[in-house]
Amino acid sequence: MEYLKELEGKSIHDYYEHKIKKDKMVAPPPIWVPGPIIVGAGPSGLAASACLKHKGIPTLILEREACLASMWQLKTYDRLRLHLPKQFCQLPLMPFPNNFPSYPTKQQFLAYLKAYAENFAIRPLFRRTVVSARFDATFGGFWRVKTTLNKNNKEEDEEEEYGCRWLIVATGENAEEVVPQIDGMGEFEGPILHTSLYKSGSLFSGKNVLVVGCGNSGMEVCLDLSNHNAKPSLVVRNTVHILPQQMLGKSTFGLSMWLLKWFPIHIVDQFLLLMSHLMLGDTSQFGLNRPKLGPLELKNLNGKTPVLDVGTLAHIKSGKIKVCRGIKRLAQHSVEFVDGKVENFDAIIFATGYKSNVPSWLKGSEMFSEKDGLPRKAFPNGWKGENGLYAVGFTKRGLLGASIDAKRIAEDIEHSWKACDATHHLLDFTSPLASS
Repeated sequence: MEYLKELEGKSIHDYYEHKIKKDKMVAPPPIWVPGPIIVGAGPSGLAASACLKHKGIPTLILEREACLASMWQLKTYDRLRLHLPKQFCQLPLMPFPNNFPSYPTKQQFLAYLKAYAENFAIRPLFRRTVVSARFDATFGGFWRVKTTLNKNNKEEDEEEEYGCRWLIVATGENAEEVVPQIDGMGEFEGPILHTSLYKSGSLFSGKNVLVVGCGNSGMEVCLDLSNHNAKPSLVVRNTVHILPQQMLGKSTFGLSMWLLKWFPIHIVDQFLLLMSHLMLGDTSQFGLNRPKLGPLELKNLNGKTPVLDVGTLAHIKSGKIKVCRGIKRLAQHSVEFVDGKVENFDAIIFATGYKSNVPSWLKGSEMFSEKDGLPRKAFPNGWKGENGLYAVGFTKRGLLGASIDAKRIAEDIEHSWKACDATHHLLDFTSPLASS
């Protein structure tokens, strides 16, 4: 297309020549990227890149950290395993190795992601924090993506700007930690940390530790603390579904997916709750009340994932893990709960999850909600926006949902890629920039 030629002529053909001639008083035109720009080098971004490369479409991934899958590398605890069997967590076009266990460890999953990137020659630009992305209607329309190059030294961060026809948001639902503000937090003298900083219970041996949040992470952190001779207590403010990880010799997730092919969702929920009661007992006896809606219906309604028990419930039943009500306020060494009880703690760990940060940098688009940073359209329609904007990994359906998004995005972009005959305007940004 002529507008691509015109834009390319106004862009910088030689990146390094641009760096030499750059005048800080005059903003240079953006560095033109022939294929899609993908923001985020986690599993979702890698999946999107691989699907596009498989169709002959080059991509450029911008990643704020200095590694692949920074969430997994930097912000997860040591004992973490995939909670679902590997066949439901593999990325498109490349299965897990046969010798991996059904539930791969954190290190095995990271090794898989590294091999995945190498297999598809995916080389992100690391330490690039996207500070803004905005659609520019000139030259037929393209995306302006501004970044800062984080140098990790005393030098001032360097600004860069890229231009592209397609923008894929792959920063995910877990971009920033959520830490609630509780009365008295400034008075508490022990450590207060989010699970993103928690690595192992060995650091808390013999300590009274309060874990806030009863999702899969909170439950597993409590188990890890208990296994390292800490004395954990778990704050449970709301109702929660706890299911066995396995039923009838199969994964609960896999069995649920199979049953949904034959039965309506409320029947499958009834079966799951019956089996859970037989295998786990009445969880309400231990302060873990179930919601009125079944686990699958609740997941479809608001994305709330049921807890898959990996051994925590047995420790709750035995008294090794205490269940507490919501927190009213903190003091120097103690916590007052909403039921009036006061107990002493040495540390507090928030297992309160994460949130999307897309609204902070994506400008002028209606695709994402300002409230929660997620696509406004419900699954399965939230992957495509306007003007060549896409989202991958925002389905609240884990790695399986991200893989579905990635395949759809690649198929959609392939049509417009062929239509604009973009191969006549390629610039190679992979080799020289990959080592930056």
